[in-house]
Amino acid sequence: MAVWAFLRRRTLTQWILIGMALGTLLGWADPDLAIGLRPISTTFLRMIKSIIVPIIFGTLVVGIAGHGDDMKRVGRLALKALIYFEVVTTLALGVGLLAVNLVRPGDGVRLPPPAAGAPIHSPLGEQPTLTTVLEHIVPQSFFEAAVHNEVLQIVFWAVLFALALSQVKGRPKEVMLGFCEGVAEVMFKFTGLVMKFAPIGIGAAIAATVGHGGLGVLSNLGKLVLTLYGALVVFGLAVLLPVARLAKVPLKKFFRAVKEPALIAFSTTSSEAALPKAMEQMEAIGVPRRIVAFVMPTGYSFNLDGSTLYLAVASVFAAQAAGVAMTLSQQLLMMFTLMVTSKGVAAVPRASLVILAGTLASFHLPLEAVAVILGVDELMDMARTTVNLVGNCLATVVMARWEGEYDVPAAAGVPAAPDR
Repeated sequence: MAVWAFLRRRTLTQWILIGMALGTLLGWADPDLAIGLRPISTTFLRMIKSIIVPIIFGTLVVGIAGHGDDMKRVGRLALKALIYFEVVTTLALGVGLLAVNLVRPGDGVRLPPPAAGAPIHSPLGEQPTLTTVLEHIVPQSFFEAAVHNEVLQIVFWAVLFALALSQVKGRPKEVMLGFCEGVAEVMFKFTGLVMKFAPIGIGAAIAATVGHGGLGVLSNLGKLVLTLYGALVVFGLAVLLPVARLAKVPLKKFFRAVKEPALIAFSTTSSEAALPKAMEQMEAIGVPRRIVAFVMPTGYSFNLDGSTLYLAVASVFAAQAAGVAMTLSQQLLMMFTLMVTSKGVAAVPRASLVILAGTLASFHLPLEAVAVILGVDELMDMARTTVNLVGNCLATVVMARWEGEYDVPAAAGVPAAPDR
């Protein structure tokens, strides 16, 4: 009973680390047996892939149509906020793309070959171009696009559906919006159930990878983590700090206010867990409630700076690990895909992995790279989630300044809510 109680107290992160350690040991000790575990990791990847369409559709529709009435009431604020979100997230993609191309953490990784019976693509011969994407972006059928996990087609259809739904009034809108909210909520719970299998799936994936390519892959994963952390620091210093100075944000008070929500986000890897405290703190330093209430939730759909930067790093890492030499134009096209598909995805643990898997599938890059990345995803998730939260807190202050409604006396004289 004592052993069972001890095992039940272990967190998912601890079990993933245990799975990684056991997988690494098995891959080193018995490569043939380790490679034979690939069907287990393939099963895990197929479960992740099954999440892509419903979670993107549900969250995008709710993110757009759910804020439709608010956007009409605060049209000017909405337009400014969306412009700000787009500029900052584009800069995040740029920083991530530059970092991963300079460090090249994926070079030298030897991914296991595709599972038997899996479709084999020739990445160099089939890499999409801007022309083919523009021709292919409109689906002939939503269900056909869903069956083939065509992410851009799903996004295009979902955006049009959400815009149409925002123009509907009364009960029909409530029913459809409630349905989409239900789909999104269920799929996040579904993701949580899938992640309970993660220690086994990740352990099998690491075992197969180490059995196939040796222990050298572990140094590449360490380099990937350091690349992300370094890129996030650069993003903070080169983008968020100048933005804060231009908006004349009181930095000391701002950092004191975001300290506790950031720690919650870092430890739970969920921005939503820190949302109530973050909103309270932003009001305490002088941001009007109406701005906090609109900008913060909208930012969780459209302003995930840390997650966007992570997606840039992880997607190019996957290409490098697969030995695919992508041109600059192809990388920029993939960044455009990430920029579009990441909108509307709530800031909950592992949501970014769903977007990453969908993008890799669209560009015919191996999903085996996702299983490898999953081994260290918890470490990266902590950092990117914290940056998501800080970026959205900063956005509320910037919007208040831009609207001329920042309560300077409150910012100067009212202390932030005390730490608990």
